[in-house]
Amino acid sequence: MRVILKDGLLILSVEDAAEAAAFAAWREATRDHVFHFDGGSEKGGALRDLGLRADACREPINIVHGIGEPRWQPIGNLAHTPFVLRGRGYASVEGFWQGLKFSAEADRSRIAQLWGNAAKAAGYAAPKMDQFDYDGRTYGTGSADHRALMLLACRAKFAQNLVAREALLATGDRPLTHRVRRDSRTIPGAVMAEMWMRIRAACRMTPDASIPRE
Repeated sequence: MRVILKDGLLILSVEDAAEAAAFAAWREATRDHVFHFDGGSEKGGALRDLGLRADACREPINIVHGIGEPRWQPIGNLAHTPFVLRGRGYASVEGFWQGLKFSAEADRSRIAQLWGNAAKAAGYAAPKMDQFDYDGRTYGTGSADHRALMLLACRAKFAQNLVAREALLATGDRPLTHRVRRDSRTIPGAVMAEMWMRIRAACRMTPDASIPRE
C-alpha cells in the first residue's frame, strides 16, 4: 500500500486485491473517525484511532424536540417519558412545566397527560401570573425557585425512565445545548442544557436508577 504525504493530507493507495479488501473493511470500520499522530520517529510513526469525530472532538448536541438524531429525543422535555413526581404521574416534563401555569388542579391533571407539541401548546391559554402555588408553596414566576422545579422534574424523569436515562448517558462527554428560535425567558436554553449535564454527571456516579439530590 502506498502512502502519499501532501500538505494537510495523508493519502493511502491500494496496490493489489488483498490490500483493496483490507482497505475496504478498514474504511467502513473507521468512517468519520479522528486519528492522532504523536510525531513518531525518523523511521516512521503510527496514527491512533480516537473514535468518531463527534465524540473525539466533543461536538455539542442540540437537544430540541423533533430535530436532530432520534436517539437523543428522549432527553428533551417534550419527549414521551412517563414519570411520577410527588404522587402525580406525568407523560412528559413539558406536561409538568406547562401545568404550573394553571391554578386549577383539573387543568394540571389534564396537561400532565400531554407530551410533544400538545403539551407545549397547552400553556398558550394560561393567564399571566407573577406567582403560582405548587404543593403548598408559592413561587415567583421565573424565579430561581421556579427553575428549581424544572430540575426536580428532570431528576425524577431520568431516575425513573430508563429510555431517557440511557439516551442521556449515551451523549458521553459531549456538551449539550438547547437552541431554539425563540428562547424562553422563564428558563433559557443555556440553563436547561446545564440542568441536563448536571443530571448526566449525577447519573454516572450511581450504578442504579437513583439520582442523588444536590
